[in-house]
Amino acid sequence: MLSRCLITSSLSFLFLLLESHPLKILSSWTCACASLFRSRHPSPSHSPVQPPRLSSLKEKMSPAPEPGNAEESQGGAPSLLDLPELALEYILEKLPPEGLLSMSGVCTALRDRCRSDYFWDKHMKRKWDRVIGPSAYKVWQLCLAPRRDNGDSNQGKQKGLLRLFSLVWPCSWAGERINIGQDQTCSLPYDSSVMSWYIALETGRFWFPAQVYNRENGHAGFLLSCYDAELSYDFRTDTFRARYPPHGRRAMALETGVTWERLRSPQVDTSPHDLHLSDCLKDLCPGDHVEIQWRRNKEFPYGWWYGVVGHLESCNRNESYCRCSSSGAVVLEFNQYSAGSPWSRTTIDRRNHREEGNEVDGFYGGIRKLRTDDEISAWKRLWPTELLE
Repeated sequence: MLSRCLITSSLSFLFLLLESHPLKILSSWTCACASLFRSRHPSPSHSPVQPPRLSSLKEKMSPAPEPGNAEESQGGAPSLLDLPELALEYILEKLPPEGLLSMSGVCTALRDRCRSDYFWDKHMKRKWDRVIGPSAYKVWQLCLAPRRDNGDSNQGKQKGLLRLFSLVWPCSWAGERINIGQDQTCSLPYDSSVMSWYIALETGRFWFPAQVYNRENGHAGFLLSCYDAELSYDFRTDTFRARYPPHGRRAMALETGVTWERLRSPQVDTSPHDLHLSDCLKDLCPGDHVEIQWRRNKEFPYGWWYGVVGHLESCNRNESYCRCSSSGAVVLEFNQYSAGSPWSRTTIDRRNHREEGNEVDGFYGGIRKLRTDDEISAWKRLWPTELLE
């Protein structure tokens, strides 16, 4: 009974320490192991012990000996794996992605733990959740499928990984750039794990579908719009490269330096070339914030444009007598344009809305009602400093 109480108290004290300084405790534990090892196996020379330096990615990720072999070579010195299960899991949860990646190269037991989806899911959601949607995941699975069919051997997976990263994996996490050549071994997983997907995104080798506000560096013709594009992350600048599909006879446009606040995941599962089927027309009232598809002509894909529902010209805008919400016509106002602009106002049919417009003013497509403050504030942050003509 007394021993059980002592174990419980010790674990509680360990969790309290890890709660405040998890990485410092981990470092202290490593130093203690090293000191114990040196005391049992003194060096023949009396030269001072040099501090350990960062090993190369090849050394980190090459196959490591089994835990049992490591303990035997060190004369039974204590290791991180001697910690209680909950304590070890708590430490791994506190590690950043680069820490998990480095720890996975220590030994086989830690490799399997550190590559678990349980730990990487949190890092994935924390950094990528806002810009990665279901469409991006589908593309990732399509990228994996043909390489899975090439063979199930580890060698085949390794070659597939090297092809995926074009034989070069820029690793900024450890403060140095590491090149992976054909003569080097790499045991990184190439599979459907979250860790594999995270690395593909982080290195910028995976282009994923998303949407960009104010495309082409805020070109005046695209202000307060959101267009589909393919994105690739640039870890050096913490920005993105965007590839926009051809518009009519225009070639594919490439934009660099796209910041995080200009990105979002696609809000609907509708191709930019297809009309979105609106499900909110009956509920639209003056003052509602909306997005509507618009394209210049039939050859262009749709972009999403921000607007608000306005009042009919016959309405006196008195809330007590306003009947605009029961009318068959819905007025949409785009207040970023001056009052005389042909794009400042349009009217659509509430009961039978399809694509409406012409070759002069463009074509209006499906409508989404914005239902959260976050969606509305994202548009308002991009409001132009001057009214557009």
